[in-house]
Amino acid sequence: MHFGEHLMIDGYGGDKEKLGDKELVLRCLNELPELLGMHKIAEPQLVVFHGNDGKDPGGVSGVVLIAESHISIHTFTERRFLTADVYSCRNGMDTERIINFFTSKFVLQDVEQDFVKRGTRYPEHNLA
Repeated sequence: MHFGEHLMIDGYGGDKEKLGDKELVLRCLNELPELLGMHKIAEPQLVVFHGNDGKDPGGVSGVVLIAESHISIHTFTERRFLTADVYSCRNGMDTERIINFFTSKFVLQDVEQDFVKRGTRYPEHNLA
């Protein structure tokens, strides 16, 4: 038994216009929980960041809290790059469905993924 699962996605070669589309990022944060049978507990929060002098040229960042944990998306339009996290306290995450969702929405050319089982020693009962 484990507490939950965490899928981390790095997407490369995405469509620059889509990566910069804050309405698309917002739609993704609204659609994905329902698609996965998860439940939003707050409205998604979105920020457009105009970059800094470092490795972040700017893009759109958003997060939605779900009863099962959270989903976050960060885009880097000038690098045609996206990073996303889907973290759930449920087990049995459909990673292929999630990767296909982001690939199709942002026209990603390549995707790296990391998958982690969280809380592998999570107690079965409340501790005194």
